[in-house]
Amino acid sequence: MCPTVHDRKTQPTDGDVEAYLAAISNDARRADARAAITMFQEVTGATPRMWGPSIVGFGVQRYATADGRVRESLAVGLAARSTALALYGLAIHGSDAATMSRLGRHTTGKGCLYITKLGDVDHTVLRELIAAGWAAKDHAD
Repeated sequence: MCPTVHDRKTQPTDGDVEAYLAAISNDARRADARAAITMFQEVTGATPRMWGPSIVGFGVQRYATADGRVRESLAVGLAARSTALALYGLAIHGSDAATMSRLGRHTTGKGCLYITKLGDVDHTVLRELIAAGWAAKDHAD
C-alpha cells in the first residue's frame, strides 16, 4: 500500500471544537450544531475533531485514488454553514431513498446532506444515517 498523502485542502487540525461552535453567530444554528455533534458522538463513540477551520469530523477514512495514492478524509461529520448544517458521510452509504424519505425536510448535494433546522428532521432516522455512514467506513481514529 502506498504511503498516505496529505495534499487535500481539508486536513485534521488541532483546532478547538468548542471555539468553533462559540464563533457561530446564529444562535439557532449554533444550538443545532451542538445537538448534532452530541448525536454524532453518541452514535459513533468517537471524539470530535476539527478538519480545517470549519468542519467537525469523527474518525478518519483512508481511501485509495485511481493513481494508487492513499488519502484521508473524515469518516462522518458536519459544518455549520450560513444556510444549513452540512452533514458529511451520510448521503452516500446506507442512505437509500426510503430512509431519506423518512428523514424529513432536507436536501442533498455532492456527498452532503443539508438540514436547515434540526427540528425539521426525525432524529431517530438521522441517527440511523449516522450509524450507517459510520459503519460503512473503514475508519481509523
